[in-house]
Amino acid sequence: MASGVSSRVIAPCITNEHSGGERARRPRQAQRSRGAGWQTTGMPAELDDLVALMPFAAELGLVLDEASADRVAGRLSWAPRLCTSGGVLHGGVLMSVADSIGAVVAFLGLAEGQTTATITSTTQMFRPVTGGEVRAVAVLLHRGRTTVTVQTSLTNDNGKLVAQTTQIQAIR
Repeated sequence: MASGVSSRVIAPCITNEHSGGERARRPRQAQRSRGAGWQTTGMPAELDDLVALMPFAAELGLVLDEASADRVAGRLSWAPRLCTSGGVLHGGVLMSVADSIGAVVAFLGLAEGQTTATITSTTQMFRPVTGGEVRAVAVLLHRGRTTVTVQTSLTNDNGKLVAQTTQIQAIR
């Protein structure tokens, strides 16, 4: 996810103050920190820059509201182009949001030079989304030497659980 990205130091948790569905910007060129061992030292300083590292998530319209190595929160607005028949948000879109948000949790906890990729993902769907926004919150369940396990809960505008995904990310 981060190959070729040069960026500046970020705080352990960053938040997004805007609430609009702006498209993610390309990562800015910035200085790298010296001597730090965690991936967050070489991460983009803006949440939009994290989304820009995942072009498919950016294309969907994913917006991050906060990000740390233990928890990431974001949202996606319902749009007709993301729906199946009857105006229901496509299940694959929900799974893509969960995978993307969970990947950021895994990514932010990597040591310098490590990469990650999803190796398993299990999603349970509980109710359809026919409008509004889907809020996604991913939390770290386990960070080991070779894998990271993350659980992502997706809720609707009423705070009701729409879907829940548990994924395992391999670390290389």
